Amino acid sequence: MIGEGVITELNRNSANYSKVVEDVVRIEKKIFPKHESLSKSFDDELRKKNGGLVYAYVDGEVAGYAMYSWPSSLFALITKLAVKEKYRRQGYGEALLRAAILKCQCRKIQRISLHVDPSRTPAVDLYKKLGFKIDSLVAKYYSADRDAYSMYLELSNSE
Repeated sequence: MIGEGVITELNRNSANYSKVVEDVVRIEKKIFPKHESLSKSFDDELRKKNGGLVYAYVDGEVAGYAMYSWPSSLFALITKLAVKEKYRRQGYGEALLRAAILKCQCRKIQRISLHVDPSRTPAVDLYKKLGFKIDSLVAKYYSADRDAYSMYLELSNSE
């Protein structure tokens, strides 16, 4: 499980905002193929009022992050979830996903959706562990030879 990591919401007014964004962009470039990477538009994405980013900070560096948005008052998307290779299988991905889900629950969101490459078995397993269900297979979602599962999580916001 998570050792010394801290899950934090990225805030534009944070003293370390630029360093965190640089670290996130570096992770983004390393993990995602160029056409799936938000590295060039990351700052624009973070300026949007209907989205957020939580990150795991471990040993002075960003270990991973989860990006989310809520296009409507009832619906949210997990747009990115990434963990540096050396921090994988230590609970950071789950902690980040839980934090993003919690942020959406606080907004009274009823459904969270995401897309994931079916070949990324650890990611698919994590999403299922936290209650996401496969809605459908979207052919050629990422590219001509890469499909995606469309997955969703229904939230009950009863208190």
